[in-house]
Amino acid sequence: MTQETTKERTEIPQEDKWNVEVLYRDLKAWQVELEQVGRPQEKPHWPELAAFKGRLGEGADVVKEFLTLSLALDQKLSRLYTYAHMRYDEDLGHEDHKKANAVMQILYHDFHQELSWAEPELLALPDSVTEAYLKNPLLEEYYFYIERIVRMKPYILSADKEEFLAMAGKALGTPVSAFSSFNNADLKFPPITDSKGSQLEVTHAKYLSYMRERDRSLRKNAFQSLHHSFEGFENTICELLNGVVQKHLFNMRSRGFASCLDAALFPNQIDIEVYTNLIGTVREHLPVLHRYLNLRKKALGLDELHLYDVYVPLIEEIEMKFDYPTAEKMVSESVAPLGKEYQEILHNGLKNDRWVDRYENLRKRSGAYSSGSYDTMPYILMNFQGAFHDLMTLAHEAGHSMHSFMSHKHQPYQYSHYPIFLAEVASTFNEELMFAHLLKQDLTDLQRAFLINQKLEDIRATFFRQTMFAEFELTIHKLAEQDTPLTPGLLKEIYRKLNEEFFGPDVVLDPEIDIEWARIPHFYNNFYVYQYATGISAAHALFERVTHGGDEARVAYLNFLSSGSSHYPLDLLDHAGVNMRQKKPIEATINQFDQLVTQLSNLM
Repeated sequence: MTQETTKERTEIPQEDKWNVEVLYRDLKAWQVELEQVGRPQEKPHWPELAAFKGRLGEGADVVKEFLTLSLALDQKLSRLYTYAHMRYDEDLGHEDHKKANAVMQILYHDFHQELSWAEPELLALPDSVTEAYLKNPLLEEYYFYIERIVRMKPYILSADKEEFLAMAGKALGTPVSAFSSFNNADLKFPPITDSKGSQLEVTHAKYLSYMRERDRSLRKNAFQSLHHSFEGFENTICELLNGVVQKHLFNMRSRGFASCLDAALFPNQIDIEVYTNLIGTVREHLPVLHRYLNLRKKALGLDELHLYDVYVPLIEEIEMKFDYPTAEKMVSESVAPLGKEYQEILHNGLKNDRWVDRYENLRKRSGAYSSGSYDTMPYILMNFQGAFHDLMTLAHEAGHSMHSFMSHKHQPYQYSHYPIFLAEVASTFNEELMFAHLLKQDLTDLQRAFLINQKLEDIRATFFRQTMFAEFELTIHKLAEQDTPLTPGLLKEIYRKLNEEFFGPDVVLDPEIDIEWARIPHFYNNFYVYQYATGISAAHALFERVTHGGDEARVAYLNFLSSGSSHYPLDLLDHAGVNMRQKKPIEATINQFDQLVTQLSNLM
């Protein structure tokens, strides 16, 4: 390995940074619009919203005027927030950008607080009035928007109580921001040595790279450095995670939902069975995962397979490394099955319009994501290291960004944000496209085996492991609902037992794995992780339809990408051709995994 010291942000070339200047020339220009739109020094910030209080029963014209105003304000705040959070994520230690991000979080909280009266007032109207609004042509563009509000009527409180909940939101959000700051800015990992005695830096991004290196001493030392660092703060992190769970519990009980899971799924009309079917179906087929892990153990020639051994490629002779321009070109080529227009938009975004912030720098947020707002291009944060994993991550985030681009292009603002349940479908679909593109190349058996191994690892990590995370999340919420205290010891016990059951008898669980729950940032998002597993299942089913179904299936998929939140997510998937209310897509993904294990075994 060639170890390079992580650069400061100022040392990164401009062409390798996302084009955030197209939003605002600099922080001063952002501040000017902030003062005009957000009026941070005034309270209330938006008296024009309060002017509609008590008037929503006057007629459809008043409701339309109010919705138009409030959504326009939301749209402008979203643009301001996008700039602030992206600047902050570039360098979490930058004081001015940190302040700007905090200001926007406060403003968004105040915005929701100043609007907290609106839904209760609308729902307090007689049913005959709201039904008339839904039928009124004047409100046709807001039909589904209003219908979703009306559906929440059993769980919406009185206006004064909704205002109270909105006021509490700022305090209840503290654990999320505290963990993010701790994890991305404050926590430092001890340096490690490889098998040759060379000292290496450990960061979040470099850790993922080390886990794929063939040097087992390096992998083990990185695994221990990372997890021991989190274990040193286990009590603090436990309290932060418990704070998030208690927030969910508070909201659930305040609104009268049956459970935290029900409270999380109901707004998007996701059946609880979708969640429980996922866990149950995966558990029924865990021997398929155990079969793969046994193959991995034999292929690596190990007496014991540890969890720091499960990411390294099985094919030693193959090195698939990519510089960023090559990865960018391959991502553009891989999406050809979706048509020329889709491909050209993505190509221009990646190559010419600087959608992507490409490389790691000191204090930059770890991982990768796609962001943006209705009025901006989509943006991708990366920490590109040149590994195969980074190529697939770029393909993944490009899928998110094109989903956003098409939803923003084809939907009005109120329907432009696709729900979280659908977020992982488009991204995983693009990973499937990249995998298929790579397999079409002129490959040796070893190269083909390498790619199949990588695909198996992707399914293991995104499908099986995320389902395990989903069960952990459900378990700790159920315990909280029973008023059982969440302690570090209890969380370690639960997490270790799940690892034992999911990874099976051929994997040795080191003590460090007990604390892994403490480093998973997705546990701070309300029942998010299961959607990786449902997303990969839906994406696989849609990929099969598009690649074998001709133009009709391709158009149906592109329509899905363009639909935003114009219908409930399960219905949008139905229209695209996959029914996630059934076990079939889950079982099909497991069958694909099983077939790939057989192919890999034969090739090796």
